Amino acid sequence: MPDRWPTPSFSSTAAVGFGLTSYVVGAERGWVTRAEARDRTLATLRFLWTAPQGAAISEVTGYRGFFYHFLDMSTGRRFGQTELSTIDTGLLMMGVLAAGQYFSGADAAEAEVRTLAESLYRRVEWDWAVARPPAISMGWQPGTGFLPYDYDGYNEAMLLYLLALGSPTHPVAPEAWTEYTSSYRWVEFQGQPHVNFGPLFGHQYSHSWVDFRGIRDEYMRARGIDYFENSRRATLAQQSYAIQNPNGWQGYSAKIWGLTASDGPGDFSAIVGSRNREFHAYWARAAAAGEIRDDGTIAPTAVGGSIPFAPEITIPALRAMRDGTGGNLYAKYGFKDAFNLSITQPGLATRGTTVPGVGWFNTDYLGIDQGPIVLMIENHRSGLVWGLMRENPHLVRGLCRAGFTGGWIEGKCA
Repeated sequence: MPDRWPTPSFSSTAAVGFGLTSYVVGAERGWVTRAEARDRTLATLRFLWTAPQGAAISEVTGYRGFFYHFLDMSTGRRFGQTELSTIDTGLLMMGVLAAGQYFSGADAAEAEVRTLAESLYRRVEWDWAVARPPAISMGWQPGTGFLPYDYDGYNEAMLLYLLALGSPTHPVAPEAWTEYTSSYRWVEFQGQPHVNFGPLFGHQYSHSWVDFRGIRDEYMRARGIDYFENSRRATLAQQSYAIQNPNGWQGYSAKIWGLTASDGPGDFSAIVGSRNREFHAYWARAAAAGEIRDDGTIAPTAVGGSIPFAPEITIPALRAMRDGTGGNLYAKYGFKDAFNLSITQPGLATRGTTVPGVGWFNTDYLGIDQGPIVLMIENHRSGLVWGLMRENPHLVRGLCRAGFTGGWIEGKCA
């Protein structure tokens, strides 16, 4: 799966994880046949299993079961100087395991999907990536070693820790989860008390596969809510922020909102609406307590990835974005990455397209945008992905070792 399209790009390991799960949704929805989805999945898993792994600087795809953040679309090898990424490997492995759960048939091809999925997950040396115990490092570079940063909470790395805790071959210690949750920021923002994280993707990615409804770890038991409710509050807070619109951006409303990591019109300053404004290219746009990064750029995936949390506000917002932008935002493959209704003058933006008097629109679709939209719509409609992963023994083991109890996991922890 490319990182983006139609602009030529490298492959995103995370997008492959979302893509593998999207095949599952596609097969259920009749977008492709089950056999077509199986064959595409099998081709991907065979490549991932046989691609060269090693400590070399180039001509490899991964090391110790992990995969590089970006891969060359032609060769599948490490792209440029990108890092060996723990979180992107985690996102990939969620897709791998979801495929293994879904393709449960007795025929040889579906059996091979399951075997490869299990083998890929078991090969990841999660414990090796604990450079500064008990936390998991963000990544590793050949020649220089581990990056100087670890994943601490709260963010998308919940899924990373759960997979690492659940490994039957290379698990991390249970203390890793305690360490992860120790840096949570429980703050009220826009009238919503919750564990804060500014970009909405951090409230969505783990939930794309993990059904957190009704199950709680020690931290959430003390707060009296679950992580699903936490994400609901973050979603409501973002809409409230857009309604308040403290920076006076054009178009923000109860139906036009959503800040997360996305492309933007470019890195430049310009006089817009009689004010000097700062704009950005790719940026982790955010709205949380003490964490406002807002240049007027809205990403539909921020809303689409939150559909199950607050359907009463997300579905009307997606419809408004689709119908109210003159076909500039929504096309054959769904929502393009982002738009900014404050930029209406051509010649300012350094990427995308500006429609005079309407706004700026990205021309690319991004894989890590499309994935959460597809998966979370399906989870809202049928619970398909959540149901599959509730039956995965490795994810259940990880949740149990992290101390989750209650709800659907009750009785599953030995």
